[in-house]
Amino acid sequence: MMKKINYTSLSGIFPCLIVFLLLITSCKQHPDGKKHTSAKTGSAEIKYAKGFNIDYYDSYKLISIYSGMGAHRDTVQYVLLAKGAKGPKGYKKAQLIQIPVKSLVAMSSMHIALADFAGAADAITGLGSLSYVSSATVRKKIAAGKVKEIGIDGTMNEEVLISMKPDLVMVMGNPDAKFSKYATLTGAGVPVMLNSEWLETTPLGRAEWVKLMAALMDKESFVNTKFEAVEKEYNRLAGIGEKVANKPSVIIGLPYKGTWYVPDGDSYMVRFLKDAGVNYKWADVYGKGSLPLNFESVAPVALKADFWLNTGTANSKNEIKAIDNRYTDFRPFKDGHIFNNNKKINDIGSNDYWESGAVNPQIILGDLIKILHPELLPDHQLVYYKQLN
Repeated sequence: MMKKINYTSLSGIFPCLIVFLLLITSCKQHPDGKKHTSAKTGSAEIKYAKGFNIDYYDSYKLISIYSGMGAHRDTVQYVLLAKGAKGPKGYKKAQLIQIPVKSLVAMSSMHIALADFAGAADAITGLGSLSYVSSATVRKKIAAGKVKEIGIDGTMNEEVLISMKPDLVMVMGNPDAKFSKYATLTGAGVPVMLNSEWLETTPLGRAEWVKLMAALMDKESFVNTKFEAVEKEYNRLAGIGEKVANKPSVIIGLPYKGTWYVPDGDSYMVRFLKDAGVNYKWADVYGKGSLPLNFESVAPVALKADFWLNTGTANSKNEIKAIDNRYTDFRPFKDGHIFNNNKKINDIGSNDYWESGAVNPQIILGDLIKILHPELLPDHQLVYYKQLN
């Protein structure tokens, strides 16, 4: 005989079960083995960049920066909290950053570009150097005495930084340096964030670091919309470059102290060249971003190349000739096919190619296609590049 169930008695159990389930789902297990009382609500969509990740929780954001490669890979975490909010448990090694960041010390022109892209350049209160800045907003602040010079990485004035009490100091991540070098600053309560965008191997990967700045400034929606437009245009242009039948050959750069550093196959510059539809001699040679070669290794390629790009600070063919008369034998020199990425240099010598160009790869790619295949973009006007005469 089937036993009759007393539903009246069970009715008191169901609320308890619901409370129990809510408790166990809100205390999720974290990879560090500790309980966290805030539920994860999602992650940022990072499609191209490999050096960082952003996870969102009910009451905070978690940023993970990956610095270095292979066995030397180092992960540094940051917990982003609203002002006055209490930090979550389980992140003893993570730095706490109050957001939105109101006072930012930037150690690279790329960091300025990221802030500018996010409409947050006004938050910059310190720079490694005041000598090379393109952002109109930041230059205005410098002129008003509202931005302090901190010194480049390795010679940073830590006393000044600590006295400033910035919300964040953004530094360049270095695969060969451990984060412990910033122990004095972090020990004094000054958050230091690594930015390793320069290790990215694609132009869109570098530019996507704007999403990191977006999280710091609470401007995700604004930045995501802008980045989607950049991404769409870049991929449209790359589609044009991919279909070209005739791919001109190119050489890049000029020697430095006797060594010609050409970009290797996994550098973002070579990705630019591939997407622009060119034939590049060292496209399949991989290294650490550049290949150190001597003149004799580059000359045979340069003698027959169709174009010569990114010739340092040179503004004319005569300046290149003055460096080494042998360059006049190169085919691009004879044909007048030398284009340098220094069109946007301002009155203090800052080259905006390295600043705004880093977050606008679609414009750089447009310039390259215009140079190499002018018939494909008849209406495009060069922005970052100019022809040397």
